[in-house]
Amino acid sequence: PYYVDMNQNLFLEASLHSSDQNLTLFVDTCVASPNSSDFKTLVYELTESGCASDSTYALFPSSRSDVARFGFNSFSFVNRFPSVFLQCKLVVCRYQDYSSRCYQGCVSRFKRNADS
Repeated sequence: PYYVDMNQNLFLEASLHSSDQNLTLFVDTCVASPNSSDFKTLVYELTESGCASDSTYALFPSSRSDVARFGFNSFSFVNRFPSVFLQCKLVVCRYQDYSSRCYQGCVSRFKRNADS
């Protein structure tokens, strides 16, 4: 466990361990939950499809393509839960494959009107 105060800045880093140095890493979706085994029922979205859902979420530059850095302010689930667990989905792509998901960035999905 990592103990933090409310509204403290948290900085995280994910790294890819592979002998193939021609890969890059992209943070697609991160959600937080008060339950370490349930990331569906009560969740707080930090980012979805590469788009920040939380105003404090930020990506930070890295000199290495196989390292993704990001951060956000700590929070609690209505002070009823003593812990918050984080689950992130990352995408691995070929370095400089600009048609890959890693280079698309934020992908917002628009819903169509049922009338059209």
